[in-house]
Amino acid sequence: MSQTNVQLPYFDELLEQLRKGNPDAIQAFGRHVHWGYWENPDAADGSVADFAEAAERLCRRVCDSGSVGDGLRILDCGCGFGGTIASLNERFSNVQLVGLNIDERQLERARKEVQPRAGNQIDFVQGDACELPFEDASFDVVLAVECIFHFPSRERFFKEARRVLKPGGKLAICDFVPTSFMMPFIKFMDLFVKNSVSQVYGNVNSHYTLGDYQDLAKNTGFVSQIEENITSNTLPTYPVVCRLMRESGNIEAGNITMGADWLGRLGLTHYMILSFDTK
Repeated sequence: MSQTNVQLPYFDELLEQLRKGNPDAIQAFGRHVHWGYWENPDAADGSVADFAEAAERLCRRVCDSGSVGDGLRILDCGCGFGGTIASLNERFSNVQLVGLNIDERQLERARKEVQPRAGNQIDFVQGDACELPFEDASFDVVLAVECIFHFPSRERFFKEARRVLKPGGKLAICDFVPTSFMMPFIKFMDLFVKNSVSQVYGNVNSHYTLGDYQDLAKNTGFVSQIEENITSNTLPTYPVVCRLMRESGNIEAGNITMGADWLGRLGLTHYMILSFDTK
């Protein structure tokens, strides 16, 4: 996948809002561009500040599921504006951090916003998560925080992650995972909403069930370790994100995102943290 054929409409809009200095966009998405995590969802107050704190918590939960720690070499695929790299940089020392993204525009912001501390090293690399430009057995941990549904192939990504991980290395991701009985409905709905979804979020493949992930792990040299359903902890994200989308004039994006909200509330799609060990 080359840079020229990447379509990320929501990042186009977000980058424009950041360029304009929109304070809500900066606070909500200037660091992390993913959902939030609330230990007590009922305590969420609907503010942008509360959401930004929740997004940091989600990042930390995914990283912790990959057993991140001092002195490791960590690859964050689909690194966005460098929020996960920034979080790791603040929490740990003597780590080598590499953020990879297909979109050079996002990396330009990451390089400006994230500077190494505590003996850490940071590099941001433009590249394809399914064709990783790194040597075999060169990382201790590989992360993909709420982005794998954009990748051309989960199988190719898992194979590449396995290749670049050292023996005993770990892969940690989070993803929207449909229930098995939901799949016929999703495929049917794709006939009506796929174009609308792609116009907002770009290419999205939401057809991977937990069983699919379990089979993929076995076939690519991983052992599944953590399968955590955190759907209820992420639900306060939707009202905040939908409100911000509509306030920016993107009514269609808000409507599509609210549809995803209902899939989660009805238990048809789960938001899951998954981690895997190398065999």
